[in-house]
Amino acid sequence: MDKIQHSKFYSIFFDTLSKKMVAGFLLIILIGTVLLSLPIATRSGQGTAFIDVLFTATSATCITGLTVVNTAANWTTFGQVVIMVIAEIGALGYMTFAVLLFNVMRRNLNLSTQIMVKESLNLENLHDTKSVMRYVIGLSALFQLLGMALFAFDLVPRFGWGRGLYVSGYHSVMSFCNAGFDVFGNSLMSFRNDSYLLLVTTVLIIAGGLGFLVWRDLLLYHERHRLTLNSKLTLTTTISLFIVGFLMLLVTERNLHWLPAGTSWFNRTVNTLFLSVTPRTAGLISLPTDSLHAGSIFLIMILMFIGGTPGSTAGGIKTTTFGVLMIQSIAQLRGKKDAEFAHRRFSQSNVSRALLLIFMASVVISIATLILTQTETIPSRYGLEYIVFEVLSAFGTVGLSLGLTPHLTVIGKVVIMLLMFIGRVGIFTTLYSLSKRQVKQNLIRYPEENILIG
Repeated sequence: MDKIQHSKFYSIFFDTLSKKMVAGFLLIILIGTVLLSLPIATRSGQGTAFIDVLFTATSATCITGLTVVNTAANWTTFGQVVIMVIAEIGALGYMTFAVLLFNVMRRNLNLSTQIMVKESLNLENLHDTKSVMRYVIGLSALFQLLGMALFAFDLVPRFGWGRGLYVSGYHSVMSFCNAGFDVFGNSLMSFRNDSYLLLVTTVLIIAGGLGFLVWRDLLLYHERHRLTLNSKLTLTTTISLFIVGFLMLLVTERNLHWLPAGTSWFNRTVNTLFLSVTPRTAGLISLPTDSLHAGSIFLIMILMFIGGTPGSTAGGIKTTTFGVLMIQSIAQLRGKKDAEFAHRRFSQSNVSRALLLIFMASVVISIATLILTQTETIPSRYGLEYIVFEVLSAFGTVGLSLGLTPHLTVIGKVVIMLLMFIGRVGIFTTLYSLSKRQVKQNLIRYPEENILIG
């Protein structure tokens, strides 16, 4: 009886926790919507349509970058800064800033706050909370300031000191946060011949999408002389996807042979490299997506679906989910019962959770795609990929587009906003906060029997 009561207590507690996390992100979106609705936020001084303001605030909070209005043309410096700030909060998690406030006020974290931080950053243990928070805040500040300094070498000579530093800081934040917003008007298409800027952006995207727990493991390796299983799997999967994606895009795009004849081989390769990294939820693009070959678009959709690392600024189903299922599949094909990696065995609950995540994500994506096929108009030169690409981009909080987002209907905007929110908050957190399930103790177990599969 005590065990049942214990389970019910934790069920109620985590149900409340999930609702608080969802409510926290909704509050950020609400604040962003109010600020962006002010006349001072738009260049026209007359404000922007409410649905477009809400869409922008949602996209920024969910660090996606999909926009129905051009960021550079529509928003003033005030509006752009609002977008940058809520993107920063959305990327690091609102709990990060809550903990920072607690530290400034020199107050200790209570148990519920520590558990919320643990869940928002996907930590395994409560005692990791304080140390990880220091790494989250410190590493974020370090990477973004360093990125700003590196961009300034390139952008200050172009725009002058004032504008150059502002653009450098803005682009550094959006690159590290994998947010996808830009103040250039056409993402990074004006910089396709600037290999230096593209390479710095690539490093920042990877840094933000790798995950704070992995960075902590790497920085403490000289003391511990070991990496956690999570970090090993993350690094292995990330590097493998990076290499495979790059090589496949070299093939499908023939190393961007359609670029002007004067474009150097090195610059083509850097742009291809950037193209293989940005679908991992960054959303910045140096090449028009609608000019890519069908094979490249399909590959990008796969990369968007996988996304980045748990506890990072990235979205998608995450690299660890993909890695666990790949290892489990290989083990099954070899006739092994257990999924083993780095001399460790994944628990069955890990595998089951990964399978459930893939299934639920597929259901959400399928429903959203079906709705959009009924509400949106597909251009004659496209097929279903025109819709699916946008759906995966929103769910993976990527921000890439084949051109659908600016032309979305009101229903379409609502669907994409819901996808961005689910993709950022997490499908489990979102669905669990909406459910009213109660813990049920199975007192009877029926006989086991097999059916035909495949």
